[in-house]
Amino acid sequence: MEKAKLELIVGVFVLIGVVCLGYLSIKLGKLELIGGDLYEVDAAFNSASGLKAGATVEIAGVEVGRVRSIVLKDDLAIVRLAVQNSVRLYSDTFASIKTRGIIGEKFLSLSPGGGGEPLQAGGTIRDTESGLDLEELVSQYVHGKVK
Repeated sequence: MEKAKLELIVGVFVLIGVVCLGYLSIKLGKLELIGGDLYEVDAAFNSASGLKAGATVEIAGVEVGRVRSIVLKDDLAIVRLAVQNSVRLYSDTFASIKTRGIIGEKFLSLSPGGGGEPLQAGGTIRDTESGLDLEELVSQYVHGKVK
């Protein structure tokens, strides 16, 4: 009888531990279990070098979303962004790939504009600026092609 009671207590303790571990994994990994209140838009870049799915999307240094995916279409990198519903983007929104520090992680910075039409879910940001390729700049400097 006492052995069954001990096994029940251990089982409950393990179950609580697994639930807590799952919760922390989701929160620390910043994953969305169910769609959340996000909408998706695309941004077309000449180069998305270094940018990865899961990178942050920021406006004025504040995280407002995440990069969902990056695919190649017609020689352009199409970056799909999941942005919070509370953030309004417009057709004149400007997107640029930035780097944290000198060799830090890449993220997407948005300047929302405000003079154009509101950008609907599934819309495309056309005004973009690809990130700086540090390796290319160093190569140009080493080979004397910097002007």
